[in-house]
Amino acid sequence: MLSNFLKTSYSDFFKTIIILGLLAGVFLNESIAQTQILFLGDSLSEGQGLDEELSFPRLVERNLKSKNFNVAVTNGGVSGSTSASGVTRLKWHLKKKIDVLVLELGANDGLRGLKLEETQKNLIEIIKHAKEKKVKVLLLGLLMPPNYGKKYVDDFEKMYSTIAKSEKVPFLPFVLNDVAGKSELNLPDGIHPNAKGHEIVAKTVTNFVEKNL
Repeated sequence: MLSNFLKTSYSDFFKTIIILGLLAGVFLNESIAQTQILFLGDSLSEGQGLDEELSFPRLVERNLKSKNFNVAVTNGGVSGSTSASGVTRLKWHLKKKIDVLVLELGANDGLRGLKLEETQKNLIEIIKHAKEKKVKVLLLGLLMPPNYGKKYVDDFEKMYSTIAKSEKVPFLPFVLNDVAGKSELNLPDGIHPNAKGHEIVAKTVTNFVEKNL
């Protein structure tokens, strides 16, 4: 009877080990198949003034999952960031697997009146580094308020399209389309979207990302 008991116990033990191994394999495959998306941005991506769960990168993640895309989003938005910090921050995020980089930087450069040549150089450096690491890059464009002068505003807008063409990356011309300038969709500062504004931005960005996954 003891031998039969031991045989049964060993049999159950090995069955358990096999089942656990199969389950681990399922979870591992699920993780490997998941598309890892990094939003590298500033206060706009961060969702300034809101809970991070209400930020547009987080809403994009939910929207894509609702469409059965197996994705995981890392919100790399940091308030106050300029393009100059982009490569260093990207290198830090690349310590883990990243498949897609959604680049949203440059607004703070413009608001501070920095030289566009430097901003352009920094953005291109970010894109090239991502490509070297086999990361697909999607570029989000931004605009400057008209009070910065027509030439600066026009040159700032052209900078993004120039980068997109030279680096051959998918490009969304204006991430704040249908949100910028509308008081009911922005915080009191008139710059950052409120929760409702982030929902609209998320819809725009979701459609853009979906087309380029």
